[in-house]
Amino acid sequence: MVDYSTVPQNKILCVDMKSFYASCSAVMEGLDPLNCYLAVVGDKERQGSIVLAASPRLKKEFGIKTGSRLFEIPKDSRIIIAEPKMATYLRISTEITRVFNRYVPKEAIHVYSVDESFIKVDGAMHLWGDAQTIARKIRNDIEREIQLPSAVGIGPNMLMAKLCLDLEAKKYGVAEWTYEDVPHKLWSVSPLREMWGIGRRVEKTLNGMGIFTVGQLARYDLDKLEKKFGIMGNQLYYHAWGVDLSDLGAPIIQGQISFGKSQILLRDYKEEEEIKHVILEICEEVARRARTHRKAGRTISLGIGYSQDEFGGGFHRSRTIQQPTNVTMELYRVCLELFHEHYSGKTVRQISLSLGNIVDDRELQLDLFDRGAYKRRDLGYVVDSIRRRFGSGSLLRAVSYTAAGTAKHRATLVGGHKM
Repeated sequence: MVDYSTVPQNKILCVDMKSFYASCSAVMEGLDPLNCYLAVVGDKERQGSIVLAASPRLKKEFGIKTGSRLFEIPKDSRIIIAEPKMATYLRISTEITRVFNRYVPKEAIHVYSVDESFIKVDGAMHLWGDAQTIARKIRNDIEREIQLPSAVGIGPNMLMAKLCLDLEAKKYGVAEWTYEDVPHKLWSVSPLREMWGIGRRVEKTLNGMGIFTVGQLARYDLDKLEKKFGIMGNQLYYHAWGVDLSDLGAPIIQGQISFGKSQILLRDYKEEEEIKHVILEICEEVARRARTHRKAGRTISLGIGYSQDEFGGGFHRSRTIQQPTNVTMELYRVCLELFHEHYSGKTVRQISLSLGNIVDDRELQLDLFDRGAYKRRDLGYVVDSIRRRFGSGSLLRAVSYTAAGTAKHRATLVGGHKM
């Protein structure tokens, strides 16, 4: 049993903009976001292009959702296909944050993603009313001024607010969970991947241990969970009880931090050298993301997805190195090892890379046989500073100017899509 008197008792709002990209595009077209049939597609000229967002009615009546393909959308005159306008979406997201700022100071707002934010309202309730009243005021302001629908989950911590949002508030608009709600609202959740923070791999492992509901996870032996998952086992156990001790803005699932990038290629890549060019570009981006947070990692994971013409498939392999790194060419060297060991010569359509086993990039273990290690690490930070000042396309590797390169084109995009 958990003693709830010793854990945070805050009032946290988790605000989610419903089908944000699709709703923004609908408003720009003069349509009602909740009643129109609209899909935002990466590139209308490519039938295999991915659906980035679909309006609620398109999801419900036609089964089109994020991740569907353009060719899956029925030929229906009511359905509107729109291309993304990422710069506009970002501006709208900023305006929504300004609405939050009317009710709480900036330090009480954590923008979790472009369409989702956490707001701590403990210090504002004496001005505006209780948490549910503030939630409804924010929803009404956004709908009246920006014409966008939203949902708000309320909880005593970030985890509970997010779970309330996903499991109840998205159906009703505003909902609130307290610790007393955990046994009858959270413990019945199944499959486990419905629980925020549990992916398919962890779910599969838990199922193998005889755990199929959140309630079973909450009643499982803590020592056994910690032995199986380490610190993450401790977090899984307490999250099943609704306990989250992280501060506003901190990662809710500690110990799972990694830096990665996945890219679906614009065409099939058949030549091995071309595939390597894109792997190098992705290594560059992942290394940059790690350096931005002053982090380095020891576990490098490479995923290769084959084309549908090859009937799909692919591989995903990892390798752990002795010295943590955030140097592009060191990541690339490991990726090439994995690629040569597992690549079967098929046509490639998707490449993913992640850097895990993260540590702070504050120390560098010196190697008598590698005197250039320090300079290579510093060089990455210098390149990053140039790109921040003059733009991501100001300094590119030579492979990005070949027919296989994608970085030159992607430098003209916002969030990977058209502005």
